[in-house]
Amino acid sequence: MSNNEPASTALWGESATQFFFDLTPDKILEAVESFGVRSTGRVVQLNSLENRVFEVELINEETQKTHSVIAKFYRPGRWTREQILEEHQFTFDCLEYDLPVVAPTLAPDGSSLFVVPGSGILTALFPKARGRRPDEFTTEELLRMGRLVARLHNVGAVKPFQHRVSLSIESYGWNNLDTVLQSRLLPEELVAPLEDVATEFLTEFGPLFDEMKSNRIHGDLHLGNILWSSDGPVLVDFDDVVMGPAVQDLWLLQPGREEDDYRRFDILLEGYREMRSFDKAELDLIEPLRGLRFLHFAAWIGKRWEDPIFPKFFPQYETARYWQELVRDLEEILAL
Repeated sequence: MSNNEPASTALWGESATQFFFDLTPDKILEAVESFGVRSTGRVVQLNSLENRVFEVELINEETQKTHSVIAKFYRPGRWTREQILEEHQFTFDCLEYDLPVVAPTLAPDGSSLFVVPGSGILTALFPKARGRRPDEFTTEELLRMGRLVARLHNVGAVKPFQHRVSLSIESYGWNNLDTVLQSRLLPEELVAPLEDVATEFLTEFGPLFDEMKSNRIHGDLHLGNILWSSDGPVLVDFDDVVMGPAVQDLWLLQPGREEDDYRRFDILLEGYREMRSFDKAELDLIEPLRGLRFLHFAAWIGKRWEDPIFPKFFPQYETARYWQELVRDLEEILAL
């Protein structure tokens, strides 16, 4: 199978999933070199649970100079070819407006998405971005981030997604609740309490989501998806782009509930409003979005439990305490 074969022919079967679980350095290098480049053999796995992401060192055969690229192997069956291409196009749109984002590397024929030979796995190459992961922002950095998010949303408002998921009470709420309630790891004695509080939560806040405005957003813009370089912030990992409310890309940058957190959020919003208007009604969505994220996270782990990485990273998922805390978190949001 050629790496230039249309990705829509990829087969999301057991063999592709097993190939994904068993990615080894030799398979990674073979896949990367099928793009017509030569590697030095150096491969470093990067921190990513949903997909498999590796830093691969390449060598220019003419100059003998080396540089690194990021190879991203998409989890089989999560996104369709069309959905991934919309993710890529959003980053290309951002580059067109001079936004500092990391977009996929284009092949000479203009392709950004490929099929790993013999596997059905979709993959893309990205340039390596350098910078530090911020722990928190100064006042000036908060203003700067607010402006950048606003510019991102200005680009996102140019056109809608046609294939990506919408961040709605149905997709992130009821669907995730169904998944969680079917989990074999949910203790029987906690099924009813979780179902009761989650149903009350989704019923209570559903009307807010019916009224919200949506456009293309990053969707998962927490501190881990920002690199701060000498030139300022760079946005990475657009894997979770959705149609959703603007506030989703703001509250994740300053998610705390203390008085100082609210003050810092106001500074972030001040920067945002310099570049784009903001509907104050969206502030009422912050706590519901927090609850949807809790449900989404619990469902996500459950769906991925057969992946050998997940039980290692989330051993608490098998304990009653995890589910009790989920119930308490949703109760707390309802109380707020």
